[in-house]
This record gives sequence, C-alpha cells and structure tokens, in this order.
Amino acid sequence: MTRLFRGVFIIWVVLRYGLDELFLNSFQKPWLRALARLVSIGRRLDAPRGVRLREALERLGPIFVKFGQVLSTRRDLLPLDVADELARLQDRVPPFDSDIAIRTIERAFRKPVGDIFASFERVPVASASIAQVHFAVLIDRHGVQRDVAVKVLRPGMLPAIEKDLGLMRTMASWVGGLSSDGRRLKPREVVAEFDKYLHDELDLVREAACAAQLRRNMAGLDLVLIPEMYWDYCSPEVIVMERMRGIPISQVDRLRAAGVDIPKLARDGVTLFFTQVFRDGFFHADMHPGNIQVSIEPATFGRYISLDFGIVGTLTEFDKEYLAQNFTAFFRRDYKRVAELHIESGWVPPGTRVDELEAAVRTVCEPYFDRPLREISLGMVLMRLFQTSRRFHVEIQPQLVLLQKTLLNIEGLGRDLDPELDLWSTARPFLEKWMLEQVGPQKLLEQLKEEAPRYAKLLPGLPRLLHDYLRRQPDGLPREIKELLVEQRRTNRLLQGLVYGGIGFALGLLAMQLLVHVRLF
Repeated sequence: MTRLFRGVFIIWVVLRYGLDELFLNSFQKPWLRALARLVSIGRRLDAPRGVRLREALERLGPIFVKFGQVLSTRRDLLPLDVADELARLQDRVPPFDSDIAIRTIERAFRKPVGDIFASFERVPVASASIAQVHFAVLIDRHGVQRDVAVKVLRPGMLPAIEKDLGLMRTMASWVGGLSSDGRRLKPREVVAEFDKYLHDELDLVREAACAAQLRRNMAGLDLVLIPEMYWDYCSPEVIVMERMRGIPISQVDRLRAAGVDIPKLARDGVTLFFTQVFRDGFFHADMHPGNIQVSIEPATFGRYISLDFGIVGTLTEFDKEYLAQNFTAFFRRDYKRVAELHIESGWVPPGTRVDELEAAVRTVCEPYFDRPLREISLGMVLMRLFQTSRRFHVEIQPQLVLLQKTLLNIEGLGRDLDPELDLWSTARPFLEKWMLEQVGPQKLLEQLKEEAPRYAKLLPGLPRLLHDYLRRQPDGLPREIKELLVEQRRTNRLLQGLVYGGIGFALGLLAMQLLVHVRLF
C-alpha cells in the first residue's frame, strides 16, 4: 500500500506541475501539441517550464533531485532555460530550518553549539538533496580557531529514500519479467547498486572517510584540493571540515577574469578523472558543478577544489584493466580489439561474430573522432551504443553505472569550460602511459615485492609438501606430475644451454680483448 500511495503521489505531482504537458510539447507532431493544450485545460501552468520541472523534482524528494542534478550538466541535450533552472538543484535546494540543524549538531556532539564554535552562521551557504552546509569558526582541542564548513544531514531522509527505492524495486521486477531484453538490462541489480550508494550517502562518517582517502590519493598530483576532516567532530549526521575558498566552476567568466587558464583547467579535469579511475580505482562520482570549485589563492592558484564525497565509485583490478584496454582500443580506433574484449569479458554471448560487432562499434564511434567537444556528445554516443547492444545482447554491468554517470558529468563540465577540447587526444596519452605501467618491468618488480613475504613463507615448506604428496600416490607418479617433470627437465636443459652459451660468449669476448691488448704492446 505504501508503494501504491507513493505512485499516486508521483502522478499527482506530474499533473500538478504540468510535466505531462511539457512532455507532449517536446514533440514536433501537431496532433501531440494539440493534445498537450487539451490536457492543460483547467490547470494554471503559468510558470516557465524550467521552474515547473525543478519544483516538481524538489517536491518528489532526494532521488528525483539527484536525477535533476545529472540532467543539469547536459546542456547539449536540454534547452538552456531548463538546464539553467535545474542547475539550482546542485546547491540551492530550499534549506531546512536552521534551528533543526543546530539541534542536530548539539545532539551529535552533546554540547551546545557555543561550546564548539566561536561563531556559527545560521544561514546555510549551500543546500542540496541530502544535506546543507553552514560556515563556522571551530575552537579545536588546543584552543585554536579554524574556519570550517559544517555539513548537516536533512531530517527524515531514510524514510523518504526507502519509499522511492521500494517503488523502483517493484518497477525493476516488472521490467525484468516482461522480456529477455528487460533481463539483459539487469534492472534489479542496477537498483541494488543505486540502493547501496544512496544508503552510503546517508552516513556522513563514511563520506568523511572517503574524503580522507581521496585526499591521500591526490596528495602528489597538484591538481586538486580536498578539505581536511576534523575527526573529533564527525558523526553520522554531522561532519566538520576545513573551509575551502574558491570560485564555482560554473562561473567561467569570473574564472577567466581572475586569470585562470580555462583550456588548461579543462585538460586537468580529464587527467584528474582518469587518474582517479584507472590509477586508484577510487573516484569522486558526484562531480556536478555544485561540488566543484577552482582555487584563486596564490599558493594553489588554478587548482580544482572537490566537495561533497557522499557518492564515491570503486573499481576492481579486473574492471580497471578491462576498461583501460577498451578506452585505449577506442582511441587507436582498433574496433576489432574492442569487439574481442567484449567477448572475452563475457559481456556478449561467446558465439558472437567478431567482425559483425566490430562493424557495429565502428559505425557508432567513427563519426565522432577528431572533433572538439562542441561537435560531439558522449550522451548520444552512449545512446547509440545502447541501441547496438540490444542487437548483440550485451549485458548491462551494474558496477559501472556510477562510472558512466560520472563520465557524462565530466563531459558536461568540459563542454562548459572549453568547447574546443579534444577529449580523445587529451585522454589517450594518459591511458597509453597507464597501460605501459601495468605491463612494464616496474609493475612486475612492484608485484614481486608485494608477494615476496608470502613466497618466503611458502618456499621452505614446498619440499616437504611435495614429498608427502608423492608418498600418498599408490600407483607411482600421476600422469600430470610425470609430464611436469619431463617439461621441467627440458626447461632445465634449455636454461643450462643458454647459461653455458652466455658464459662461452663472454669468455670469447674476453679472449679477443686480451689478444688485441697483447698485439698493441
């Protein structure tokens, strides 16, 4: 019944703000536009379309607000008036009462606000779907005053999210059971991933820990600043962090007036994203403009400032290597390798013809190479790839949904900063260097160092284990052991030949040098 009531409420909001009329008006067909005018009879829909959409998403709750945040970065897909209005969802969602924020802080730390902060700004500086932020001056344990930002969780978030997730699970079950194509999309698994990330975002201590990890990872890169967390004042509902000063990345004119190199900033953003993804496998997955600023302080001028680490993505070593190989093959336009990688990974059925998949990927991607961002859209590329995936029964990978969302955010940011940016040529050198590091001698030495302690413990016991194993064989050596010993003897003879040959070659060179030396004297 709860899901039914929530579904009815969503329909009521859609009708209340005239989203059905907006949807019908988005089509060019005259009869659909006529239908839009018909359904709007009797409703006051005077507000601009962007305002109506934003207010509807705010009314529907945090999950819908996050959807609006993602849409706001896609100015290539939305009318500018709608994108500008949705951008308000990034950090200007209507705040909750400051008295509630103060009570939450005092409950979390069991102290009056006046005992924790020398000053506390009641008016929040930013307010988003999950929490809002207040500036303050912290009195630390040593009595030193520090400028800080205090993030306070919105009240009642868990029940609101649970309602929408319950509805999404029901819809996912319907989609998964309707057809084989629905099962291929793995809607239940995707919702489960979304569920995990949303619940993680409600624990602010986890967010603080993720920020600390990203701060360590990025320490030597000199491209991004991440606030320090004050652990004495971190709880599941409240975290206190270093106050960062910068210009929001969406204010490009202010950045340009301050002397920031905008094209370099765009290139640095691509490098930063690929470093977090492929080097660390740990990346900021909520990179909309409301969470990104640029420092104009003399010591850190032109560096990114990352904020809000409630959603952080992780990748396994397998995912990192597979994705890096795919990206590298794309940048080299080696579409055959892309097709082979999809088959090797099990993303497509093993009987898929490589040449057919290769041709399909080439048809989608080839038109977009060697073009600046203003002339391409990764959103459209992904849409065409999605259509192609239906033909070849490609399975959706739920663990990569966050990465795809973040990649779209990065493209949107890059488009706003430098429409002339060549995304492919900027990313290709980084990926090729990363791939070389993964298969080169330096990586082998690092792996040997990591495994050395384990090998040191195993090696002394190997002779005894082998002896015990052989004694337990009633019929002598099994065939596999015999073949292994024969191969080992063959390898030993080959190695001995190489060693002796090398020694002979070295002695020959030495003899020649002695002979030349004797003749000279």
